[in-house]
Amino acid sequence: MTDANPHPLDAMLALAPRAPGLYDGHTHASYWNMVGPYGGATAAVLLQSVLQHPKCLGEPVALTVNFAGPVAAGPYRIEATPVRTNRSTQHWTVTLLQDDEQGQPQVTTTATAVTAVRRETFSVDGIGPPHMPTPESCERFDTVGAMEWLQRYDMRVVTGGIPQTWDDSAHEPISQLWVRDNPPRALDFPALAALCDVFFPRIWLRRARRVPAGTVSLTIYFHADSAQLAAQGEQFLLGQADAQAFRNGFFDQTSQVWDSAGQLLATTHQTVYYKE
Repeated sequence: MTDANPHPLDAMLALAPRAPGLYDGHTHASYWNMVGPYGGATAAVLLQSVLQHPKCLGEPVALTVNFAGPVAAGPYRIEATPVRTNRSTQHWTVTLLQDDEQGQPQVTTTATAVTAVRRETFSVDGIGPPHMPTPESCERFDTVGAMEWLQRYDMRVVTGGIPQTWDDSAHEPISQLWVRDNPPRALDFPALAALCDVFFPRIWLRRARRVPAGTVSLTIYFHADSAQLAAQGEQFLLGQADAQAFRNGFFDQTSQVWDSAGQLLATTHQTVYYKE
């Protein structure tokens, strides 16, 4: 991709600074979901606002995004504030706002983030990747007619795909797949944040019923540094998602993302609302 023809993710991540920590942005049709931008894209642009801040210390360690309301198509503003900076860690609050029909600013999304200067020390993964066939040997997930944001990913589902028949049959809510940006793009932290939300709602698999669902809160823990992400390049990532409980309109969803060498890049946990 060139500056004149940027990757869709880079076009979506473009923020115009008004002042340090205050940015103007615009939704991008390439990452549109049913009623607004795909949640992973929103998480990515909020993280981008932190990384673009001139006072940003280190690299991302954690990001929590709370989806307070839908983001409408059009312009928005992001306020990213470093609320405390220590010797090696920095804590952030981030807010995405849009004007309503009366021109009054409304909060659509809030987030907190932690960045840090990582130091080389004892390191080990507590969970390894599942044994999987190579991505090249797996069939590509058919996104014809699907939501626009799905066109932005090359997914190779190995287990736990979207049910072929919506018949209320019970299934284990675990999915395993290979995934990368489409078209391919070198991995960085915003791209990883977006990729952490590619998994479809676990309740669809658990019940084989396509009930309306939407993420309320998403937390991503980053275990990799920028050098590890750079080494990954445009290769496929391995993702796994599962759920622990479905109760009274909400369920949790956990996932892990490994690089092509089997090193854990990120773990996530989210709470999802479902309506019947």
